[in-house]
Amino acid sequence: MAPLVAAAVLLSAQGCKQNGPQFNGVNFDPIEPAPALTLARADGSVFDLKAQRGSAVLIFFGYTHCPDVCPTTLADWKKVKRALGPDSSRVKFVFISVDPERDTPQIAQSYVNAFDPTFIGLSGDSAQIERAKALFHVQSSKEAIKSATQYDVSHSASVFAVDPRNRMRLLYQFDMPPEKVTDDIKLLLRNG
Repeated sequence: MAPLVAAAVLLSAQGCKQNGPQFNGVNFDPIEPAPALTLARADGSVFDLKAQRGSAVLIFFGYTHCPDVCPTTLADWKKVKRALGPDSSRVKFVFISVDPERDTPQIAQSYVNAFDPTFIGLSGDSAQIERAKALFHVQSSKEAIKSATQYDVSHSASVFAVDPRNRMRLLYQFDMPPEKVTDDIKLLLRNG
């Protein structure tokens, strides 16, 4: 699978260093409020990104049939969570499916549970997922379609970091080492 690059996001995220903490991820410049994201959870409740104020949030768009990028990202998140120790209780790890035809909220949650039961798996109907993707300038498309239920999905492979003040702060490309993400999350938790 060849993940797409979220060009619009990369254009809005600048690599320049700002006054204050020096991060490993790409800084959003200017820092903006996080989008008004709401999606269904497996238990029927609604995940509201705005309600996560006080926590750092990592957000990744993928799908449960993904053969490579998605399981690798979630395995890296497991390492980040473990390295954060007690501070991990102040971090939300959010996986959003870009494949609503196959991934219900229950399937998305079951998928992330295999990596860590505190990870959050979200989905919705096609319109809700398209809106969520637009909010984050994420791209995805069906590829290698074999049947209505057998296909791959090319998708952006970036992870977004939202700070405890509910602002878009950092963007990570797929190959960012978990140790560097951990360092950044610790800074976000200390400095907002």
